[in-house]
Amino acid sequence: MIRPLKLAIIGGGPSGFYLASRLLSRFPQSYADSLRVHIFDRLWAPHGLVRYGVAPDHPEVKNCTHKFDSAASDPRLKFFGNVNVASDGENALNGVPLSSLKKNYTHLVFATGCTEPNLHPLLPRDDGIIPALDIVHWYTRHPSNPSPPPLSSTNHVSIIGMGNVSLDVARMLLCPPSLLEKYDVPSHVLDALRSSKVKHVSVIGRRGPLEAAFTTKELREMMNLPDVALRPLEKSVLDVQASTRQQSRTLDLLKKGSKAAFGTTLKTWSLDFYRNPISVTVPSSNSPSYSLTLGHTVVDAATKRAGPLLDSNGAPITSVLPTSLIVPAMGFHAEPSSAAPYAQWYDLDQKHIKTLPGGRVSTTNLDTEEPKIYASGWAATGAKGVLASTMMNAYSVAEAILEDWTNLTPSLTTSNTHPVAISSSPWDAPPSEILDGLSSANITTYEDWLAVDAEEVRRASAGGKERERMDWNEAKKFLHGTAKQK
Repeated sequence: MIRPLKLAIIGGGPSGFYLASRLLSRFPQSYADSLRVHIFDRLWAPHGLVRYGVAPDHPEVKNCTHKFDSAASDPRLKFFGNVNVASDGENALNGVPLSSLKKNYTHLVFATGCTEPNLHPLLPRDDGIIPALDIVHWYTRHPSNPSPPPLSSTNHVSIIGMGNVSLDVARMLLCPPSLLEKYDVPSHVLDALRSSKVKHVSVIGRRGPLEAAFTTKELREMMNLPDVALRPLEKSVLDVQASTRQQSRTLDLLKKGSKAAFGTTLKTWSLDFYRNPISVTVPSSNSPSYSLTLGHTVVDAATKRAGPLLDSNGAPITSVLPTSLIVPAMGFHAEPSSAAPYAQWYDLDQKHIKTLPGGRVSTTNLDTEEPKIYASGWAATGAKGVLASTMMNAYSVAEAILEDWTNLTPSLTTSNTHPVAISSSPWDAPPSEILDGLSSANITTYEDWLAVDAEEVRRASAGGKERERMDWNEAKKFLHGTAKQK
């Protein structure tokens, strides 16, 4: 019997599914039945960032789920949701210790992403200081169930950071709700947007337009928002020399400005380049708004780093921005908790798992029985790139796994015994903790997800909407009712 490849992927987002899809398609057909892939996710629904991170008005970005559905239709792949894989000794609901996976699988992949927001050290969480990730999770109905932003008492929003997430949040807050009704926006979110008092959004960045991280696509969407105008930029801000095609396109869009003329709309937004938050004053009886003190900056031509802009006396130049809501949108990092199953491989400086070529994180010799361990996607690279780059990274890790399995297999091939110590019986079964969770209906499968997916679409179809999202309690009730009918 050939040595099997039994892979556990911790994380059911795009990286995990891309990797599984690649491995299923590339595994030698003559040994096809020697491959099993089990995907575990802490959330009840699969697809991670695609479901709970992509803006609702970007349905085309979610088309990758068709590929994931296709991979999940292969009987060699199983998905288990609501599973908390933790370091040994850590207790968690529906928990599976890492040691249990090591006993049951020949290869392990961490595809856990970057789930924690980078916070500005001078902007601690407060009623009016809410990380962008919380707002994204609010409008995508993430299981973490964050509190809604106080939009009914907010007229000015300051977003700190100039990436795509910043523009996603700005667009969701400024877009006419009537245009969002057909998309995958939960009904309670639409209600909050309809009663929103937001009139202006400031997008603040410490560097200039050449260094902005948002794409031209995201910028163009903001420029084309109906009845929303961009405050014109000062000529000096745009008087810079582009060195890439991306930068040229960005500058062209900024010079052209928004489709709606400034001064003709009730809602506006601004790109506040060369500004860095240096302090904040919370509201008081004398001042109902936050006061955000911004240090003016200049970018060093050699290092591309922002430093303080000084006046003729050598003092830093500052300005004060009154605002109702502050939204730090400064990127994400992997969870650094000791409870995380990858804690021993976590790089404190890089804030993600430290990897070797091919996404390998274990230095174990290839001729041992210890599971080979890898990391894929943002868990390995940090929160950067788009879905296409995540896909390519996942494919490269899949190739590394296949290479390691191929190199190991000949020396462990035998005619009458199973050559690898897998504690599951039968060999392709999940750990006992998963079987217990399935029997108590606390763990979800991909079949469960497909049923919920179809029901979400059905519930929204009468109103011409893309879908009406369920939370876990609604999904569990629906699945329980479906099971009873069967």
